[in-house]
Amino acid sequence: MATAPFYADIVGSFLRPPALVEARARFARGDIDADALLAVEDETISNLVSREADSGLKLATDGEFRRSWWHFDFFDGLGGVDIVELDHGIQFQGVQTKPRGIELNGKISFDASHPFVEQFRSLKSIVERTTGVVPKFSIPAPTVLDFRLEQEAVDASIYDDRDDLVDDLVLAYRDAVAALYDAGARYLQFDDTAWAYLCSDVELEKARQRGIRVDGIAERYADMLNRVLEGKPDDLVVATHVCRGNFRSTWISSGGYEPVAEQLLAGTSYDAYFLEYDNERAGGFEPLRFLPQGRKSVVLGLITSKSGQLEDPQLIKNRIDQAAGFVPLDQLRLSPQCGFASTEEGNVLTEDEQWAKVREVVEIAADVWN
Repeated sequence: MATAPFYADIVGSFLRPPALVEARARFARGDIDADALLAVEDETISNLVSREADSGLKLATDGEFRRSWWHFDFFDGLGGVDIVELDHGIQFQGVQTKPRGIELNGKISFDASHPFVEQFRSLKSIVERTTGVVPKFSIPAPTVLDFRLEQEAVDASIYDDRDDLVDDLVLAYRDAVAALYDAGARYLQFDDTAWAYLCSDVELEKARQRGIRVDGIAERYADMLNRVLEGKPDDLVVATHVCRGNFRSTWISSGGYEPVAEQLLAGTSYDAYFLEYDNERAGGFEPLRFLPQGRKSVVLGLITSKSGQLEDPQLIKNRIDQAAGFVPLDQLRLSPQCGFASTEEGNVLTEDEQWAKVREVVEIAADVWN
């Protein structure tokens, strides 16, 4: 696992194949039962894992095929957390998601019966049967739950103050990491929109309106994550993906990483950072100077997952060279900027275009780090 994340890596989610979309719709209507849906999920994930390996990747994800959302499905399995219907969704550029949100009905906790543990076991079994590559699994970061909580979603009878929930949230995540490790996970990723929002004055103001104390929030979030990762096994690689929003090829936040780079890159105990760098909204590579030299790595998200148009390989190589002016080349990696389907609706590109993007990542990485 010393090479994870790999020189050619991926964030994790893939477009849902038509057979899976149909099966989920039939299940929602009551036309098929859970076992029938599970069989379709198993088959489509097995096909996906084989295709990931055939594309030259040294890792495989389950594409998040068993999820509707990149984050709500995990939160819904935590003790004390409900996913509820709101009068609004999450606002992206020109479009809103389904109107869902987080509400606390008790103390936050994690139990090993959480569905994601079995989902990882299934992925690991499929990988071992078919390809032998490394299974990679993602969950939303704890900072996401804290940052997305509406003021009225925290009942004073449960937690007197928003800060009071942090101890339980940290313990729940420590339990989640331990359960996934015991199930065989050695490559985990915490997907995180909060750090990108901290780079945006617009999103910070929205957070204030939700009752979040934003002064010193980067330091508080670094401390929260370090408490989660404290004492993690040496053979467990935990990366994070900092996302600026990914729904139907749209986005939320803009702003370079400079406001949080030191706290994030130097101040957290992650092994690697997947950073979106596919357009000017991400700013320059200068913030990468805070990455400590050594075993940590930055995975440059230079290949966009939001459109099917392929990038010019030489331009990507030139940008990697630019980043190497701030971080040694052997601490850099390459990936798409985000997943291809952070929600089940997916981004606006075809499956063929999706796989062309994956192959491009593999081919460019082979040229750069051969």
